[in-house]
Amino acid sequence: MADDKGGLEARALTAAEGGGWSGLLFDNPVVGLPPALTWTCAVPLAPVEGERAGLDLDWLPWAAADWRAMAGVEVSCASFAEPAEASVYFRGHHRYDRVVVRVAEQVGARIRVVASVSGDIDRLGPDEVAVDTWLAFRGFTVQLSGVSSASAALDRLAGFTTVEGLVEVDDPRGIAFRFQPR
Repeated sequence: MADDKGGLEARALTAAEGGGWSGLLFDNPVVGLPPALTWTCAVPLAPVEGERAGLDLDWLPWAAADWRAMAGVEVSCASFAEPAEASVYFRGHHRYDRVVVRVAEQVGARIRVVASVSGDIDRLGPDEVAVDTWLAFRGFTVQLSGVSSASAALDRLAGFTTVEGLVEVDDPRGIAFRFQPR
C-alpha cells in the first residue's frame, strides 16, 4: 500500500465502522475567543499495513439549532484551521489544508457524513482523502470559563442547540462537563 516515496495511496485510506461525532462548546477569553459550538467527526480508517489509521475533522462550525436535525449542514475551508482542521492519523499526525464536510442524512443520533480533504501539508502521500460513512453521536463537551456546575453548563449549551433529553456523564479528564442523550 505504500508508494515509492514511502507515502500512502489514496485507495489505502477507506472509512471503517465505529466512528463518532460530537459537539464542543468552548471559549478562551485569554486569546479573545468567545463561546462557540463546534463539531468533531472521528472517522476510523481501515488498517493500513496492519496499523491503525483515522481521519479527524475538528472545529467544524456547523450551525444547527437542534443536534437532532443536522442533515444538510456543511462547511468548507481552503486553508488549515480556517476554520476547520483535518488530520489523518497514520504513524503520526498529518494535516490537510482543504476541507469539505456535509451531513448527507440523519437517522436518530447517527449521521451520514460525506467529506473530502485535500492539500497534503505533511506529505502523507495522497493529496486527497474522501469518506462517506455513518457516525454515532457521542454527546457534548462544555468547557467554558466561569462555568462551574453541570446545570450552568447545560443552560449555556441551550443557547446553541436543543438540550432536551441530555444527561450529564463523567468527564474522565475532570476539566469539562459532558452530556449525552438518555
